[in-house]
Amino acid sequence: MTMTTVHLLRHGEVHNPEGVLYGRLPGFRLSELGEAMAQMVADDLAGERDGPRADVALVIASPLERAQQTALPLAERFGLTVGSDDRLIEAANHFQGLRFGVGEGSLANPRHWPYLRNPMRPSWGEPYVEQVARMRAAVETARRAVPGREVVLVSHQLPIWVTRLAAEGRRLWHDPRRRQCTLASLTTLRFDGDALVGVGYREPAASLSARASTIPGA
Repeated sequence: MTMTTVHLLRHGEVHNPEGVLYGRLPGFRLSELGEAMAQMVADDLAGERDGPRADVALVIASPLERAQQTALPLAERFGLTVGSDDRLIEAANHFQGLRFGVGEGSLANPRHWPYLRNPMRPSWGEPYVEQVARMRAAVETARRAVPGREVVLVSHQLPIWVTRLAAEGRRLWHDPRRRQCTLASLTTLRFDGDALVGVGYREPAASLSARASTIPGA
C-alpha cells in the first residue's frame, strides 16, 4: 500500500495587542515571534535541524492571513506555492472580536451567557462535528493529490485539535486548557492507502512557543 503523511500545522503567534479572540477577523498578522516560528518549522521539515528532510509535495493553508504567512517559508523551502482551502479556516465563534473572560471580559455581560449553555456542541460557535467533517474533507483532498508523499495543511488550534480527537476515537467536547496543540505545532496523520494508521504530535518551535502570549482558542 502507499504511505501518505498529512501534517496539520497550527499557525505561529499573532500580533494581538488588544488581547481579543480574533477568530476569523481579517488583519491579524503574525508577530515577529510568529514569523520566527514559521521559519523554524520550515527549517525543521527541510532537514536543517535534527531530523531528515521531509518529502513535502503540497502546502495548503487556511485563507486567514496568519495561516498563509505561516505556510509561506515552508512552501518556499520546498519550491512550492501556497494553496488556500476554506475548509481549513478557524472555527466560527460568537465571542470573535471580544475579550473572553470575567472582569473586563465578555463573560461579565449577561447577554453572552446563553451562548454558554451547551459546551458539548458547543453553543458559542461552530459545532465540533462540523469542524471535523470539513477538516477531514480537506485532508482527504490533499492526500489523494500526492499519494506516497507528505502534505502540510496550515490551520488553527481548535479545528486541528478536534480532528485529532476524532482520529483517535475520543469524544469531541473537552477542556480548552488541555488542548495539545501549541503554536506552530505539527499534528501528523499517517495513511496506508486509505486507512489511517497513526497519529503523531510534535513541537518544532517549542523553544519559541514558551515565550509566546496566547489568547484562548475558539
